[in-house]
Amino acid sequence: MTERTVPVTEDELHAFVDGELPADRRQEVEAWLAARPDDAARLAAWRSQEDAIRAQYASVVDEPIPERLDLDRLTRRSRSRRMLAAAAVLVAFLAGSASGWLGRGVWEGGNVPASRAVVVEALEAHRLYIAEVRHPVEVAADAKHLLPWLSRKVGSPLRAPNLKSFGLKLIGGRLLPGTKGPAALLMYEGPSGERFTLYFARATAPDSALRYRESGQVAAFYWVDGEVSYVISGPAERNRLQKVAEAAYDQLDGGRRPQRSTLLQ
Repeated sequence: MTERTVPVTEDELHAFVDGELPADRRQEVEAWLAARPDDAARLAAWRSQEDAIRAQYASVVDEPIPERLDLDRLTRRSRSRRMLAAAAVLVAFLAGSASGWLGRGVWEGGNVPASRAVVVEALEAHRLYIAEVRHPVEVAADAKHLLPWLSRKVGSPLRAPNLKSFGLKLIGGRLLPGTKGPAALLMYEGPSGERFTLYFARATAPDSALRYRESGQVAAFYWVDGEVSYVISGPAERNRLQKVAEAAYDQLDGGRRPQRSTLLQ
């Protein structure tokens, strides 16, 4: 057969070396290689390489597959782990949702005061976004439009307190839906990765001093000043969180010292 009628591909050359070509096609490839000594030499080198590999590892070809490399076993284990992980996520989600809604009822007997409803919203947002790895915030802290944008949406001028004395750096913020209109969330991060959030929402309750609310592993201090409700959330370490909250309170409320904070029952 002539060169023009035998279009041999690279894949066919590999199949030829591996002995996987049909007999009739093999004859055509042999004829093609006979006219191309360079390609014939390349295939000879492939064969030599395969022979060397076989000689090196011939003794282990018939050994049983180690348990740690048993694909069937690994697949079963992986599937089991995925199922357990999915179950854990579902339980955590249901527990978090239940605690949020039950918290509303416990606080209020089904009719949550406006200030405490804001705390529920703030803690739910805190739990959701502190767990985010790639997108914890919507707009980074270095964006000049961050605070003007959030202020415009919430309808009141917002400021970001400086919490560097606690090792907390502002990383950004996001716009959120609230029950009484748009709300805003600023996120701070510490050197070991712990995160605190400051939640702003339009106030529908009278001014209040700092108050404390704990919910599982997280807690919050909140207060109302004029047209805005503020909620600062973080790990449930009351003394530390209170110091952070008081620093934010001083900066956001014109330096007035808060009254003695009280624990909500």
